[in-house]
Amino acid sequence: MVAKMKKHTAEAGEGLPKKTAEPQAAVGGPEAELAGETDSAEDLMVKLEEAEKKAADNYDKYMRTVAELDNYRKRAAREKADAIQYGNENLLRDILPLVDGMDRALEHAGNSEDFEAFRKGLKLLQGQLLGCLQKHGVEMIDTERKDFDPHVHEAMMQVESAEHEDSQVVGEFERGYLLNGRLLRPAKVSVCKRPSRGGDRENNCEKGTAS
Repeated sequence: MVAKMKKHTAEAGEGLPKKTAEPQAAVGGPEAELAGETDSAEDLMVKLEEAEKKAADNYDKYMRTVAELDNYRKRAAREKADAIQYGNENLLRDILPLVDGMDRALEHAGNSEDFEAFRKGLKLLQGQLLGCLQKHGVEMIDTERKDFDPHVHEAMMQVESAEHEDSQVVGEFERGYLLNGRLLRPAKVSVCKRPSRGGDRENNCEKGTAS
C-alpha cells in the first residue's frame, strides 16, 4: 500500500513542470559597466587633450617657421639691394687716390711747361690704375704676336705682313680685359694675312714685262 502511494506520487511529480535554474547575476552588475564606461571616457578625454596640446605645439612651430622664413626673405632682399647699390664700394675707394693724383698732376701742368714731367706723371698714374684694377681681378689681354683667338680678340681688319705668321695679331687698336678669368672686353686687333705666293709671281711677271 505504501509502495503504491510512493509510485503514485512519483508519477504525479513527473507531470509537473520542472523548475529552471535561476540565472546568475552578471559579475559586478550595472555599477561595474558604468564604471568601465567612465574609465573609457576619461581615457578618451586624456588622449584628446594630448592631441590638442600636440596640435597647438605644431601650429606654434609652424608659425615660428613662417615668421623666420619671412624675415630671411626680407633680409636676403635687403642684402641683394645693398650689394647692387654698394657692390663697387671697395673698387671706388681704391680709385679715389688716383683721382687725387690726377688733380695734382693737372694743377702742376698748369704751372709748368715741362711736358716730359707731365708725361711721366701720367705714366705713373696709369701704372697705379692698372695695379688697382689687377687687385680687383682685372687683367689685360696680351695680344703682342699672339695667334688670333676669337674668344678674346675682335678682328677689326686684316693686313699683309711678312714679319708675322698667318692669323697672327699684328697691331692693337684697343686693349681687352678679363675679370677673374671671364671676358670683360675683347681686344680690338688687326690680323695678319700673308701675301699669297701666286700674287708674288704675278707681280714679278708684270715687272719683267714692263722692263
